[in-house]
Amino acid sequence: MGKSSQVDESLTAKPVEIEGDFEDVNTYFLEHGWGDGLPVVPPTQARVDAMIEASGRNRLDVVGRVAPRWGIATVEKVAINATMAGCRPDYFPVVLAAVEAVIEEPFDLYGVQATTNPVAPMIVVNGPISRRIGLNSGYNAFGQGWRANATIGRALRLVLLNIGGGKPGVMDRATQGHPGKYSFCVAENEDETPWDPFHVAHGFARNADVVTVYGAAAFINILDHTSRTATGLLNMIGHSMTASGNNHPLFAGVALLALCPEHARILSAEGYSKADVSRELFKHARVPRAHLSSECLDLIKRMRPNQFSDESRDIDVLDRPEDLWIIVTGGGGPHSSFIPGYGSSVQPIIREIGGKPAVKRPM
Repeated sequence: MGKSSQVDESLTAKPVEIEGDFEDVNTYFLEHGWGDGLPVVPPTQARVDAMIEASGRNRLDVVGRVAPRWGIATVEKVAINATMAGCRPDYFPVVLAAVEAVIEEPFDLYGVQATTNPVAPMIVVNGPISRRIGLNSGYNAFGQGWRANATIGRALRLVLLNIGGGKPGVMDRATQGHPGKYSFCVAENEDETPWDPFHVAHGFARNADVVTVYGAAAFINILDHTSRTATGLLNMIGHSMTASGNNHPLFAGVALLALCPEHARILSAEGYSKADVSRELFKHARVPRAHLSSECLDLIKRMRPNQFSDESRDIDVLDRPEDLWIIVTGGGGPHSSFIPGYGSSVQPIIREIGGKPAVKRPM
């Protein structure tokens, strides 16, 4: 759709002229609630145009509505936020795919944006594009130091703020928040995984460029530098997943395990597939009923009645083994991460960059 007198004015971004320097621009943006507290890159017309050109799409193409304010996201408006976040134009297709994914109905973006839970959309990237644009999947994969990871994740957050209206204390009601709300983007370490990469396991071609979005709560670090057998390692990981206060004993849903390459190799060397790992961890990941209050057990009985067919059994963290999704990321060292999800109301979305979503519900 090109520009004309018939263009819906709500789709067009209104230019703002600000006199002054970089500091003046940032002061203006922060005063208007358009930032995340960090300095933003001024979204000049030339910068935004370069971003749009990299997408190969029309600036007024509608991406969708972003909850909870249900603002209309166009390619141009997403490009403005990606520019503010510091993205390079070649990152923009990943940003667009992530936005398209979180607004899919099964992701329940309204719930993610407005909850008191410390939940943030986590982006996982697979395929050649992750290497082409320099996404980090090795040492410090979830940390600082890589422009692509930092700015892609931040671009999604600015979209959720500026188009979706997720302003802290207004629509964003998170009690304590989550550091991933600044930026939460990682690539799978496909060179170091002993299994098929995550996207291949979910039906994509190996050379496909794929984005996964996941409603992630706080990390649980799993340090195991002593186990040298799959049995010992699975026991450690499974019991690390049983923190009584995480969302899964109450609400189940998909959970994410980010294995470091060292732990993945130990498991694979003994013949374990990813599906085998999920099945074994499902057996270990059970919360003793004595660790839960009677009120909490009453809630679980309402939310997950399947857990009360035998009240002598502990509470399963997950409803089924298939609800544990596994990626391999990070560098050398014996640290993996269990990343609880929001619960069954928020379903991860996997989609090919530039394509339609492939997964709308747990597989």
